[in-house]
Amino acid sequence: MKFTCTQENLKKGLNLVSHLAGKNKNLPVLNNVLIEVKNGILFLATTNLEIGIKSTVRGKMEQEGVFTVPAKLFNDYIQSLRNENIELKWDEKNLSITTKNSQTVIKGLDASEFPLIPEIEKKNTIKVMKKIMKKSLSSVLFATAMDTTRPEISGVLFDFQEDGLTLVATDSYRLAEKKVEIINKGFEKKVIIPSFSLQELNRVLSDMEDEGELTISLNDNQILFEVDSTRMVSRITEGEYPDYKQVIPTETKTKTIVKRNDFQQIIKAASLFCRQGINDIHLIVLKDKIEVKAVNDQLGESQNIIEAIVKGDQNDIIFNYHYILDVLNIVEGEEIEFNLNNKALPGVVKAKNKDDYLYIIMPIKQ
Repeated sequence: MKFTCTQENLKKGLNLVSHLAGKNKNLPVLNNVLIEVKNGILFLATTNLEIGIKSTVRGKMEQEGVFTVPAKLFNDYIQSLRNENIELKWDEKNLSITTKNSQTVIKGLDASEFPLIPEIEKKNTIKVMKKIMKKSLSSVLFATAMDTTRPEISGVLFDFQEDGLTLVATDSYRLAEKKVEIINKGFEKKVIIPSFSLQELNRVLSDMEDEGELTISLNDNQILFEVDSTRMVSRITEGEYPDYKQVIPTETKTKTIVKRNDFQQIIKAASLFCRQGINDIHLIVLKDKIEVKAVNDQLGESQNIIEAIVKGDQNDIIFNYHYILDVLNIVEGEEIEFNLNNKALPGVVKAKNKDDYLYIIMPIKQ
């Protein structure tokens, strides 16, 4: 095998795929990147058996071939080179990397040991703008459960519809729902995608230009994401997602509108005086303002006031401040709606005059 390309093109390809390869003692080939030269193109691929990523690098092919080398070592070395032409040559045991002023050899493993990354029939397919999908994933991923003993909520629900896609994430204490605009006509199906897979997809999207489309294809147990010259395949989590719509309040006792940045600032200030491990802040909604209080017997107490537009009854509820700050870092717009009911029902946060994003927080019961 012999192939020549620029350092810049090879670096981009390795950045997209090498992150997935890890330290696997039981199957060392999973620590490697598969390098295949075929039909004038160099293909790079990695997998952890749950996810597979494949990207292409354009250049000049002189001889076809396929092999694997340690992903981290190969990536780190290519990053260290200047942007000039690189010649890659494989001699059945070693990879030779030659530039104008350097020559390096990396030992590899036979490609026959590398797991096959499956192909997916493109029957159920939608298209989404890349920048929209990146924002949408960021707006729900933080709300997934960290506890893998409940895999159905440690992933994100993808609710495919003919006119759109809805993403839902929850950890039982809070829930995020994001409606995503699609380009083509969709299909109806609900699946759960592991959060780790979607974090990897978001990382790939963040390494690319915002312009362009992401194609999503689905079969019975796998999902395919295609963007530019990169393909990522992930398994689908078995199980049924909880009926989350039953926890969305149908009525609102107290509707408030506040400036997002100001609210964020006083929540941070109050959080310094929360009780450790409880993270409780006290929200007291009055006629035209919200008081944010926190008390700690060892540290002291803090009380901050923010002006607000308040419609409905006065209210008095305790929340985990982390859950409020998380959504304030995500929700768009200068003003937000924070709608409340009582100490037993969740609060609802969304951007003012927008219905494409919904965030629900359970109160802390005293």
